[in-house]
Amino acid sequence: MTPVKDACKTVGIHRATHYDWLKNDPEYKDAVDSIQDYRLDQAERRLDELINDKNPTAIIFFLKTKGKKRGYVERQEVETVKRDEMTEEEALKALDRLKLVNDKYD
Repeated sequence: MTPVKDACKTVGIHRATHYDWLKNDPEYKDAVDSIQDYRLDQAERRLDELINDKNPTAIIFFLKTKGKKRGYVERQEVETVKRDEMTEEEALKALDRLKLVNDKYD
């Protein structure tokens, strides 16, 4: 069973009723959202515990999701520029950046 189906069965309402209330009753929607926020908080606390326990999977997940600004990304993002649109100075700077990246992975 899904969490929604389980919850509806527990309180004795049909799933369609739940979705109708969710769509049309802002107070009900806020209550459901607060439950989801609570569960997200629980998951974040558990992730933090795993990171503190030095769990490599948790650490990698955290870095890939929250450390993107620092270069922890799953895929490489490549910027392309037509050669004719670059000045010689821009081309030399781009070449220097490529050399730095290459040296980093050697």
